Amino acid sequence: MPEDVLDHVIGEFPAPGEVPWQVFTDHGHTRKLATEDPRLMGPWTRHVLHELNSGPMIDFLERLTGITGLLADPHMFGGGMHQIEPGGFLDIHADFNHEDRLRLDRRLNLLLYLNRDWSEDYGGHLELWNRDMSACGQRVLPVFNRLVVFSTSSHSFHGHPEPLRCPTPRTRISLAAYYYSNGRPPEEAMEHHTTLYQEPGVRPAAVTPAAPRVRPRWQRRLKPFLPPIAVDAARRLEARIAGRRRSGS
Repeated sequence: MPEDVLDHVIGEFPAPGEVPWQVFTDHGHTRKLATEDPRLMGPWTRHVLHELNSGPMIDFLERLTGITGLLADPHMFGGGMHQIEPGGFLDIHADFNHEDRLRLDRRLNLLLYLNRDWSEDYGGHLELWNRDMSACGQRVLPVFNRLVVFSTSSHSFHGHPEPLRCPTPRTRISLAAYYYSNGRPPEEAMEHHTTLYQEPGVRPAAVTPAAPRVRPRWQRRLKPFLPPIAVDAARRLEARIAGRRRSGS
């Protein structure tokens, strides 16, 4: 990216306590701040995120990865501005694989780092681990204007598990954008799940492959005659009933 543009983003990036950041701990698996709320972002930050979600950027990502039919998330769920304070960390994990609001499969993560004059001693490396969690395949220092793009699947294990060692008041800051598609290759299809945290050296628990989708009879017969809002309401009711049956209530 043009360095002067990112310098503007850094200049307006809010420090901890300046805005109502979301504070994530995930039961001790992380210590990070994040927000996807554009009202908390400056104009340069909103502009860069808009460009990351633009048609030309998606065309580039499709050429880069070979994944066609990519879609950006206009709500930036889980994305936007990220910040890690000294001592913060993020355990190795695989991200959620399906966005229920969009009804789409998550396919790519994009991370843009904004840390000028970042020393190796500060840590904060992004670690990319292999499928069986036996080894870290790559460590990426989060230096200024470095862009990282990687596949998002149930086995895309990543994080930065070592506590951050930068001096106060420095923090590790980045922008994040995620991309989706309607469906994914059969070999990647798994049941919908939230974040799957892992322990290095421990083989991941099995993730259940997704069963072939069969529409209920009511959908096949009535959907052509119902407005979308009625179909959505019926799906929610059906999911609620199924959940109660599984829980025995």
